[in-house]
Amino acid sequence: MQHDELIGKVQAAARLPGRGPAERVTQAVLATLGERLPAGLARNMASQLPPELAASVQQSPGAQAGAGPSDSAAERFDLTTFAGRIAVRAGTNEDTALRDAAAVLEVLDAALAPEVMEHLTAALPADIGTLLPAVRATEEPGDSGAAE
Repeated sequence: MQHDELIGKVQAAARLPGRGPAERVTQAVLATLGERLPAGLARNMASQLPPELAASVQQSPGAQAGAGPSDSAAERFDLTTFAGRIAVRAGTNEDTALRDAAAVLEVLDAALAPEVMEHLTAALPADIGTLLPAVRATEEPGDSGAAE
C-alpha cells in the first residue's frame, strides 16, 4: 500500500478531519509499536511500509538493536503506557489515542502480509491486542483461521 492510500484509509477509519492528523497518529502508533515489538519483527514490519512511515518504526532503539530476526530488545509496557505514548506523540488525549490506534491497526492489517500481522498479534499483550481488528484479537497464537 502506498503512503497516500494508507494515510487516507487511516483518516477515514479514524474519522479524522484531515491528512495531517492521520499522518501524526499513524507515525505515533508505528513509533510506539517499534518500541514494543521485538527488533526483528519491527524491521520486518517496516520493510513492508512506505519509506516515510517505515522510518517511524525504525527510529525506536528496539528496532535498531541487533541484526538477527529473533533478537528481542522490546520494551514491555501495557495498554495504558501504549495509549499515553501515542497521545503525547500525536498531541491528543489517551481516549482519542486508543480510538485512533485501533484505526491504524485496522489499516495495517490490510497493508501488511498476514504473517507479519500474526507475529504482531502474538507479540502484543492481550490488553493492547484488544485494539486489533476483531478477527485478529480473537485468534489464538498459531491459529491460521483455517478449519481442520
